[in-house]
Amino acid sequence: MAKAPVPGLVKTRLCPPATHAEAAHIAAASLRDTIDAVQGTARARPVLALAGELDSATGAVELRDALRGWTVLGQRGDGFPARLAAAHADTAAAHPGLPVVQIGMDTPQVTPDLLSEACAALDVADAALGMAEDGGWWVVGFRDPAAASLLELVPTSRPDTGARTLAALRTAGLRVASLPQLTDVDTMGDALRVAGSVPDSRFASSLPAGLRR
Repeated sequence: MAKAPVPGLVKTRLCPPATHAEAAHIAAASLRDTIDAVQGTARARPVLALAGELDSATGAVELRDALRGWTVLGQRGDGFPARLAAAHADTAAAHPGLPVVQIGMDTPQVTPDLLSEACAALDVADAALGMAEDGGWWVVGFRDPAAASLLELVPTSRPDTGARTLAALRTAGLRVASLPQLTDVDTMGDALRVAGSVPDSRFASSLPAGLRR
């Protein structure tokens, strides 16, 4: 799941201190690092559910090159919970018979090993969930993607979104595997902490020089 990194439409909570152009540059770097992690995950069939138009995005040419061979779908649905569930359904339609693991573009520190762990969890569990430090979640997966319809029941962007998601899955009778907690990049403070954990990443290099630690 990702937004096209268009200035003024993405990562606006980084502004200030970042400008809208700088925030879009940071978002593009975060998306590129996430694409690389997915691309490096063994046996994965990568899919991008995209909101917005890449033609207007910062780094559009590089992003299009990075997405060669991917299935790119438009996001659909009324509200973010509905778009999350629809992305699972559309991915399952494009790649029938496979489990679906879903992440966003806000965890550029994610690695192929972490994503492989999420995929492997679905060999023994019905669902897998990794909590985010802010109370949400950064990854969710379903052995049967139809179960992702449960995501429509959970309000997002709340400090208890992760807990509510876990409760919804367990109430539905799903066996849920827990995955490591990560920090979502929402604010500049988040960005600086995440960049410190992956100092050689595109994401870390994308932060304005005056803010880097």
